[in-house]
Amino acid sequence: MKRQLAEARGRKAEDEAAKWLEAQGWEILARRVKVKAGEVDMIAKRDGLVAFVEVKWRKRAADLDTAIDEYRLRRVAAAAEAVAHEYAREGEDLRVDVILLAPGTPPRHIENAWMP
Repeated sequence: MKRQLAEARGRKAEDEAAKWLEAQGWEILARRVKVKAGEVDMIAKRDGLVAFVEVKWRKRAADLDTAIDEYRLRRVAAAAEAVAHEYAREGEDLRVDVILLAPGTPPRHIENAWMP
């Protein structure tokens, strides 16, 4: 039951992040893209840039600072590398972003969060 609640909360957070990105002028190309190497919560595009987005939600804003780690970013980057050819055209820039969400706070968008 706990896993189901976490899954539902994650989907709701992804919906919130997608709406926020769209309001910022991004087009959502895909959601929950899974490959053997990992998963990308969302793939978004704006102005010749394709972002592979990891979304994290926490109950408390104070917990956002530790919501993402190198291991998780590495898996997102590996998944992004596996599917980038499906979403980006030649010449478009690629990056891994993170959106952190918590009640009562605006979304925190970390651009280019993964730099190997």
